[in-house]
Amino acid sequence: MPQMAPINWLTLYFLFLLIFLTFIIMNYYMFLYAPKKISMNKIQIILSWKW
Repeated sequence: MPQMAPINWLTLYFLFLLIFLTFIIMNYYMFLYAPKKISMNKIQIILSWKW
């Protein structure tokens, strides 16, 4: 029945949108950065003022 075709297109669109968003969200949250282990040592500059 051709009158029911828009409903079929809408369901296909929503199914595609759901799969697409799920794929994007999974790619965003599954990517993990390697933690950087950089030790930041503070350099103390000792100034001896002589007036």
